[in-house]
Amino acid sequence: MNTRRHFLGAAAALVAAGAASRNALAAAPEPHQYNSAETAAPLHPQAGRPYNPVVTLNGWSLPFRMKDGVKEFHLVAEPVVREISPGMTAKLWGYNGSSPGPTIEAVEGDRVRLFVTNKLPEHTTVHWHGLILPNGMDGVGGLTQPQIAPGQTFVYEFELRKSGTFMYHPHADEMVQMAMGAMGLFIVHPKNPRQMVVDRDYAFLINAYDIDPGSSVPKVNTMLDFNLWTWNSRAFPGIAPLVARTGERVRIRMGNLTMTNHPIHLHGHVFEVAGTDGGWVPKSARWPEVTVDIAVGQMRAIEFIADNPGDWAFHCHKSHHTMNAMGHSVPTMIGVQQDDLTPALQKLLPDYMAMGSQGMAEMATMDMPLPDNTLPMMTGRGPYGSVEMGGMFSVLKVRDDLAHGDYRDLGWYRMPPGTQAHAVPTADLPPARTDPTEPQATQDTLQVRKPQQHAH
Repeated sequence: MNTRRHFLGAAAALVAAGAASRNALAAAPEPHQYNSAETAAPLHPQAGRPYNPVVTLNGWSLPFRMKDGVKEFHLVAEPVVREISPGMTAKLWGYNGSSPGPTIEAVEGDRVRLFVTNKLPEHTTVHWHGLILPNGMDGVGGLTQPQIAPGQTFVYEFELRKSGTFMYHPHADEMVQMAMGAMGLFIVHPKNPRQMVVDRDYAFLINAYDIDPGSSVPKVNTMLDFNLWTWNSRAFPGIAPLVARTGERVRIRMGNLTMTNHPIHLHGHVFEVAGTDGGWVPKSARWPEVTVDIAVGQMRAIEFIADNPGDWAFHCHKSHHTMNAMGHSVPTMIGVQQDDLTPALQKLLPDYMAMGSQGMAEMATMDMPLPDNTLPMMTGRGPYGSVEMGGMFSVLKVRDDLAHGDYRDLGWYRMPPGTQAHAVPTADLPPARTDPTEPQATQDTLQVRKPQQHAH
């Protein structure tokens, strides 16, 4: 039964919570913002222990301040607008102006203090996925802490006990908030900066959205039928390339916060799985791969020597995940002739275009009208035409003339003479066989002789 005493007590508690939140916010460092979808340069530390920073694909790292030996960060959970790819933006939830939020970088042994201000329309928390920390800092709303109400600021503080690749995301209304893009990377570097050294260290999160054509807000109740498969909330051709100088050692860190697994495949190179959710894989236990399957909630770090110059495809090997605006109820029209129906249909639907009779590659070249704020399928282009890819696809660009520490895109690779597949002139083709059941006689046909009969 609610009484005056209960009401006054609740009001006093709200006032106290508001005062505590204002005090926490006053003590917090400046909440840095970054709204661009460009890949930011690596953020080298200006204080604290030294480390070799990562490059977040189409993202950035959050600046920190040192206070009494503690590394302090300030995350602001808030609605953001993210360009998924040129021509389409989405209204998402993220941190500090971006989705995913900024990458947090610190060092094994650091004590970190993380202020979280909630500017979302509902309560939230932050769970530090994979980090070993005190139970009360784990960020599970209702279980290990009260929810962070809109307008409140909470503070998390703990020591980083091991190095590796980790994530952060809400553990409050998780289905909605993660489907809206609230997530980020947490990189803990080794205490010794000479340990686990690579020349280039890339990182990104694998995420997905279901956004109706012409819309901009994800459908949060979708379980499997997503139509935008993204890395760091970007779809190809909006995903930045990964560049490397020939001979450099490259690391790529990936975390999966979608509803399905992703077999990530790299062309032109063999890599080792160097890290998992639990930390680094000892060199004696590593194995060679060209594809690594990343399950839901998992982290993987791969390493390789970029010893093969060129423009190498890097993508999810689930074919539907390299498409944009993928429809799941489109009928298969292969072999169905539509030419005789097209003129009649265009009288009713002037923009109608027949498609699919010979496959879907024509989708990459059609200039068909689309709803506003909608990505066409298979929109990426290369130096020889359409790549016929979208979604989870990028390019590893290995160059001899790229300086160490230079992350510029140097354009398309020029193949040395004699190293590229090419069309064969018809005149150079061997003559066609008229009867496939008859063996084709050539000068190289083996002459088989019967065995000689010997007299006894």
